Amino acid sequence: MSKRRPVDPHELRAAVEAVRSWLDDEQQPKPQRPDLAAAVRLSLRTLEQVAPGHSVEVRVPPFAAVQCVAGPQHTRGTPPNVVETDPRTWLLLATGRLDWADAVDAGRLSASGSRADVSRWLPIVGS
Repeated sequence: MSKRRPVDPHELRAAVEAVRSWLDDEQQPKPQRPDLAAAVRLSLRTLEQVAPGHSVEVRVPPFAAVQCVAGPQHTRGTPPNVVETDPRTWLLLATGRLDWADAVDAGRLSASGSRADVSRWLPIVGS
């Protein structure tokens, strides 16, 4: 399996900027699917780069899932360490607009497994 090219920070920032008004105010129109997908995918790939490994799977359906965080590698079935959330919540976390603990407490994400807390690598991109 070939490695993906590193995420260009300018490309990530531009993708997040394209959905910024919706992140700032949920009442704003939802971004176009390609814009939302780009922001989610690039931010997840950035997490994959800054926390390399295969012990945690971070899922943001319907756009992407990545494996990250050093530790035991998962190869088949449901991983023991899984984070799953919706695109808006993920992007709020990735930009530092939402705190991990607040998201967990509010039920905006599920995090199972002893390694699933990826908050130490957040935010990924400044707001």
